[in-house]
Amino acid sequence: MKSVRETAYAKINLGLDILGKREDGYHEVSMIMQTLDLKDTITITEVNKPGIHIKTNIPGLSCGEDNLAYKAAKLLADYAQITPSISISLNKKIFMAAGLAGGSADAAAVLRGLNRLWNLGLNNQVLEKMSARLGSDIPFCIEGGTMWAQGRGEVLTKLSDVPEQLVVLAKPKGLEVSTAWVYKNYNRGRVIQVPNIVQLKQNLANGMHACTPYMSNVLETVTIPSHPVIAQIKATMLSAGAFFALMSGSGPTVFAFCDNLETAENIITALKDFEVETAIVRTVGRKK
Repeated sequence: MKSVRETAYAKINLGLDILGKREDGYHEVSMIMQTLDLKDTITITEVNKPGIHIKTNIPGLSCGEDNLAYKAAKLLADYAQITPSISISLNKKIFMAAGLAGGSADAAAVLRGLNRLWNLGLNNQVLEKMSARLGSDIPFCIEGGTMWAQGRGEVLTKLSDVPEQLVVLAKPKGLEVSTAWVYKNYNRGRVIQVPNIVQLKQNLANGMHACTPYMSNVLETVTIPSHPVIAQIKATMLSAGAFFALMSGSGPTVFAFCDNLETAENIITALKDFEVETAIVRTVGRKK
């Protein structure tokens, strides 16, 4: 039986702004998105049993029709008019419900993998347009790297890959934040600092030290008041030597930039009093 393997990379938001509410009910966003090398591994294998069969290493994770990987496989099968007989194995390392686009990255990997397995020959632009029906982060995850995302997240402008940056991730264990809840409760009037997307784009090539004055996430004004531990984690990371820390997406994961591995390890040690999942990772460029 034929089999393909794909890598699904996590993302962070270097800047996240909300410009207003759209007529379709979504929010108009302007974001700089960045891929990290924290990754899930997706293996898709042809099997004799008809259907889409999901299995995973995470107990309690739904493997049914509500799983984004399942939805992606069905979407492409319907598009290509193929009756699927496949098994999809999700070996997950990306933190769950974390603001890191783990589910979206898995869905994007399934689309890329099935495109190869079924010899469909679809380019990334077609996959991006198709995937927008399933979720706003999935189009970015098709290629990843560094991109400016507009619309509801599906209108993408490729930017040059940033110089490699060491990143520490910390997510409070057991804390899951509903993206829909965060956006529903967003109030522009509570925002003190918005990201300067224009200046951020112009400074990306100079590395993260040059970018941090222009980076912020307006969704912190929703998530942090309800979960103050996020602010405590940010403060601890900065005190331990990070030169910048910010919540990713709707949260609750915090990412911090640091200059060397020793500092990254010091940050992990400083977080020992928190119940957190942690990882030391790096930024990664676009998937060609």
